[in-house]
Amino acid sequence: MDKETVLTHILNSKGMSTLLGGKLPVNVITNNEYILPLTSEALVTDRNIDNNLSSLDQCIGSTLSGEVKTVILVGPEGSGKTTALQKLIVDWAKGEHLQNFSYVFYFRLREISSLEGMLSLETFMQQHQSHFPPQDMPLLLQKPEDALFLFDDLDQYRHSLDPSIHSLCSDPSQAVSVTCLMASLLHGSLLKGAAFLVATRPTACLEFLSGTSVELLGFLKPQREVYFNRFFNDQSAANKALMHMERTLGFYDFCNSPRFCWTICSIYKSLMDAGGNLPETLSQLYVDIMVYLIKPLSLSKDCNRDLVLALGRMASHCCYDQHPSCTREEMVSFGFQQFLSSVGVFLAIGGDLEHYTCVFSFHSQLMLEFILATCFFLDKSTSEVVEKMFEKHKGHTNVLDLFLSGLSEPIQHRPLETMLGEFNSDQVMNFKFWFKSSSEAALKGFYKDMHYRCFHLLHQAQNESLVKEIITSSALMGMSYGDLSLPDCVALSYVVTCLGEMKQLNLYHTRNLTEEKAQVLAPAMSLSHKIILSNSSLNPGAVPHLASALCRGITKELDLSHTNIGDEKFRSLCVGLRDCELHKLNLLACNLISCEDLGSVLTSATSQLVVLKMMFNPIGDLGFTRLCKALHSPHCKLQELCVQSCQLTAASMEALSAALCSGQSELRKVDLTQNTIGDSGVEALSKSLQHPLCRLQSLILFDNELTGACCPYLKQALMSEHCSLSELDLSVNDLDQEGALLLCQALSRPGCPIEKLGLKRCELTQSIFKELGSLLRSGTSQLKSLIVGINKVGDQGVKYLWDAVSHRSCLLQELDVEMTDLTDACVEDVCVAIRTSKTLKSLEMRNNSLTDASVPVLVKVMQDSEIMQEMNLKYNNFSEDVFDTLEECKKIRY
Repeated sequence: MDKETVLTHILNSKGMSTLLGGKLPVNVITNNEYILPLTSEALVTDRNIDNNLSSLDQCIGSTLSGEVKTVILVGPEGSGKTTALQKLIVDWAKGEHLQNFSYVFYFRLREISSLEGMLSLETFMQQHQSHFPPQDMPLLLQKPEDALFLFDDLDQYRHSLDPSIHSLCSDPSQAVSVTCLMASLLHGSLLKGAAFLVATRPTACLEFLSGTSVELLGFLKPQREVYFNRFFNDQSAANKALMHMERTLGFYDFCNSPRFCWTICSIYKSLMDAGGNLPETLSQLYVDIMVYLIKPLSLSKDCNRDLVLALGRMASHCCYDQHPSCTREEMVSFGFQQFLSSVGVFLAIGGDLEHYTCVFSFHSQLMLEFILATCFFLDKSTSEVVEKMFEKHKGHTNVLDLFLSGLSEPIQHRPLETMLGEFNSDQVMNFKFWFKSSSEAALKGFYKDMHYRCFHLLHQAQNESLVKEIITSSALMGMSYGDLSLPDCVALSYVVTCLGEMKQLNLYHTRNLTEEKAQVLAPAMSLSHKIILSNSSLNPGAVPHLASALCRGITKELDLSHTNIGDEKFRSLCVGLRDCELHKLNLLACNLISCEDLGSVLTSATSQLVVLKMMFNPIGDLGFTRLCKALHSPHCKLQELCVQSCQLTAASMEALSAALCSGQSELRKVDLTQNTIGDSGVEALSKSLQHPLCRLQSLILFDNELTGACCPYLKQALMSEHCSLSELDLSVNDLDQEGALLLCQALSRPGCPIEKLGLKRCELTQSIFKELGSLLRSGTSQLKSLIVGINKVGDQGVKYLWDAVSHRSCLLQELDVEMTDLTDACVEDVCVAIRTSKTLKSLEMRNNSLTDASVPVLVKVMQDSEIMQEMNLKYNNFSEDVFDTLEECKKIRY
């Protein structure tokens, strides 16, 4: 087989570049414009473009040189499969690749699909491989392993490859049907030992082929940049076109396609040269394409309309009946008789147009669906409802609703009406009614995918008033929109921009917030009062966009908990934090250590930060001391600081104490939960609590490894007339009886400001409960909330509290006696307390030993009480027999 002859045959192949069909592969190859599309294998190994050039050839070559005889090249439409196959042939003919094969044959299954009659392999080769010398046929039959068959367009092959429905032949001289011939070749019955490279879009036919699959991804960003720079002579024009394509909704899913890139470049260049605006949506793009294609035909408006309606009938047939291509006879039945010479601008034509066996197909699913949508509004002879149309094409369309949404707006379909005539106003109203009702229903639900689709449809419509009309206060716009795709980001950002502001932008669990996504979401972020990014992963490039959004926006609260942002990325965020309206910042478990940048934020004259949550960051004493230093600044507005589990010790409490006494600190609440500050740390803090300039109102010392030795210091602080504490939580510390008694004495001081006291799991005894009861009845106590759960004092110990609650001087509103070994014996006292108390609203009694016998009485007393709002009885010894009774009172949790 003469390679020069093959090369000449390939390079002289007929055809023309079309806007929808892309540039002719042979022109791409001969003009040295070829950029090899990316394979999934190259993507996984993170190879660059040059390395990938060899990766596809090497993958195919090495696979076919082994025992595997079939490689299946799978990729979406326009991903470069055909050009890649023809490039392989050219490289083989030039002696550069696949030199272990003596024969390479290329076939388009789309064209073979229309062949009829009986053919032997020998006859088939002579008729359809004119450059293959007949005298070489015996050599091919003798050594079939020297042959490589390239089969393109498997997805457009109209027959089944299921071997069970064919009588496979092995005789190359036997005349069989073409379908049997193809099945016999691909299943190894004919020319056993020959190699095959099959290119296809994902299709059901693949289940009948065995071999190694190579996934072709097309162009990712690096390849697109090279492509656009080659297409446009002007660098700025290339950058403008590429950036616009990548940032416009609907293009993300398709811009990996080399063919789509060629279409985009062509239409963009046309619009740029004419001084026109680039399309903002997929619908606008295809309106521009349709106008671009129809105008040169120079047909009348009526003929244009008839042509498009014929395309619509073809599209419906191809979509509904799942026929990838149509015969000439079918085309005539659709109304193309007078337009067959014009359809080449819209359709791919397999074979000679003058030959009866030629076949017609849409270049892309996108164009097929755009034609369907256009004809839905254009056809005045029918009044098909939207739901019926969607049901008819269910499972076979991807963006039909998006096109319908865009084309339903007059400003978008007006260019088409100029060329095709007026749209059917009844159909437009029909769609708008469906769109509004279905969108409102979707936005009231909890399925974020349905929310996303609604946002996409609204973006396609490009109607700000429609957004405000559909997204009312009843819409669940605060639900989590985490893990958005890039198109989802564009749609959501568009919707929020139309609304003008958003109460909460919930992006919880966004696994990869890339720079591109963050840039697209930045306008929505800047218009959101609260941003939730908890449990998300932020790409370093995304952080500056978040910072910029905070700077120019209205955000008051930002939740970055569990993002593991780290000091380096947090440093770039601080650029925005220093000059924004943020009041609350949640940095729980963000792997922060230094706190130096955070300190600079707090001392910024423009910072508005009031609440800072730093839980579970290993900042240690050094980092915390830096924060405390910032509290001395007159610019620091921080009022609430939570540093739970931040590896703090007593060493840094002196720094906190000094800040509290500085006269500059605005701190009102400090949460030191689960830090080993110990008794000496409390001693340092107690000094500040007595200082006249200290404004602290809430101090949480939960699980700080305290003992009774700290209580004398706390007593001294609470006895001070300057103490302003209204909340003190000492839970999960082993305070002994003597220490607890000292606290009770301090709390009984007239004027002691403590209103909320936490003593959960502090090893309290009945004697301490007796003192607490006396304190509540004293008339001097301001206590409104008392938490004493997980102190096993039993019914007798807690009885002191029931009696106190019944006393007229007791101000208690909340009482927590969880896991205090209560039994049914306490219920009478509980009921008396509830009936007589004028203040008690909430009672926590979980994890005790109450039984079914107590339920009727407790239900009745709760039903009768106008003051009590909640009683928690979970995890007591109740059987299912009393659940119905408990259900009678909605104020009881069980």
